[in-house]
Amino acid sequence: MFQAKQVDISGIGPCCADFTVEYALLVKDKFYVAYYNEHHCITVASRAEEETTWQISYPTGEWLADKNRYMHQTEFDSHNYLTLAMDKQGHLHLSGNMHKDKMVWFRSTRPYDIHSLAQGTMTGIREESATYPLFFQGANGELLFRYRDGESGNGDDIYNRWNAAKQRWERLLEQPLLSGSGLRNAYARLPIIGPDKHWHMIWMWRDTPHCETCHDLSYARSPDMINWFTHTGQPCPLPITLERGDIVDPAQVQQGLINMSQNIGFDSQGRVLITWHRYDANGFSQAWIARADHNGWRTRQISNWDFRWDFRGMGSIPPDVILSAPQCKAHTLSVTFQLHDGTCGRWYLDEETLDVIRVDEGPVTPLPDAFYQPDEDAAPGAEVNIVSELYQPEPRHFLRWQALPIQRDVPSGKATGPGKLTLISINA
Repeated sequence: MFQAKQVDISGIGPCCADFTVEYALLVKDKFYVAYYNEHHCITVASRAEEETTWQISYPTGEWLADKNRYMHQTEFDSHNYLTLAMDKQGHLHLSGNMHKDKMVWFRSTRPYDIHSLAQGTMTGIREESATYPLFFQGANGELLFRYRDGESGNGDDIYNRWNAAKQRWERLLEQPLLSGSGLRNAYARLPIIGPDKHWHMIWMWRDTPHCETCHDLSYARSPDMINWFTHTGQPCPLPITLERGDIVDPAQVQQGLINMSQNIGFDSQGRVLITWHRYDANGFSQAWIARADHNGWRTRQISNWDFRWDFRGMGSIPPDVILSAPQCKAHTLSVTFQLHDGTCGRWYLDEETLDVIRVDEGPVTPLPDAFYQPDEDAAPGAEVNIVSELYQPEPRHFLRWQALPIQRDVPSGKATGPGKLTLISINA
């Protein structure tokens, strides 16, 4: 919940308001922002903290004949989010604008210089049908990259590593980490490093492009991102498939698993905790938490809701249930929730039993409530979007803009003007 502090606001420029897609904010030597302008073109802005004027760049990519557009242009697909990273030499990396598309990757030819972003090829292999690009750091600070090759219902998760000495991307693994075997695909959270210095990862499988066909929440851990194991220490041969995974919740198709609502956290002893959403025996949406012990995965229902998030079909959909990763303080666990009707709050759980001690309803967002209220008239019906800076567990900087809501990746048909993209900074 937000506590009153000084908030600074800096206008960046006009942005796309006729559909919702996620932008990126990277804070390094200065602020770096990747977004779509009002013409649906990739735009990159940068500004030093002490400055007031933003530098703006428009990186250009190749013509995509099958899309009848350039690589730096986007349509109305909410999968086409943008993401940023910086390598150890200070070169900016940009990816995104992909949903079963040719790999989009730009790197600045000069350190810290957005005006030198140039399109490139990563490895050139399995890069014709890419989706869900994500950068992250390895245990030694090396730059890593994950994406899906294939499509929803038939895809593999591929991992690359930036070779700083050779200035090129290489495979981290010679084969996919997760493979749908041509029958399904995995929806995974990025692996994260736990208190035990091991990587921990969760995912679920989906059989078709229809979101209601998610099933089998699964888990694996690794000391090095190369060798993977179940929670009991049994090896998981690569690629990990449905048959080789460590299943946390064997929920089946149409039982409410959805790839937007699974998270990993740790208790005071460093034990893995997982939160997710699925239906209960009565068909109502519920939040769940699990931890492994000698008898397997211990699961607890932590909500007591009487509604059903009845999702189904293809295309991007807005989340009706948002859950946080479990947090631990003074041997008490907490999990936050936000619901489609505006209800939000925090559960407090007993660390050993995972039973709910109490529920506090109220705001759980990082900014004052006023920032979440629409205040523009460029797009009637537009909703506020706020994303935090990348790679920071306790962010201080946020992007804010307004746009028409997620609408299954098709245009709304409504006339809109440009949105206003701003940077919001909380002073410590």
